[in-house]
Amino acid sequence: MNDKTMMFSIGDQTEREIRDILTNVYDALKEKGYNPINQIVGYILSEDPTYITTHNNARNLIRHIDRDTLLQYLVKYYLSN
Repeated sequence: MNDKTMMFSIGDQTEREIRDILTNVYDALKEKGYNPINQIVGYILSEDPTYITTHNNARNLIRHIDRDTLLQYLVKYYLSN
């Protein structure tokens, strides 16, 4: 058994891409009349893409982000502010 802590890192470019994608997905959900936060949380918890609208290619965009990477970004952003 390995007791060492694994290191995980994402670069600045990835963080910008994630921010842009999340912003686009949020805006698309809002435009369609959904509660964007609830829909994004539903997607993260279930990894079911049907929580995200196809409007403005939002569903396809969010699927470009690995769920673990997305969660790491959100936690890092939340704790840094």
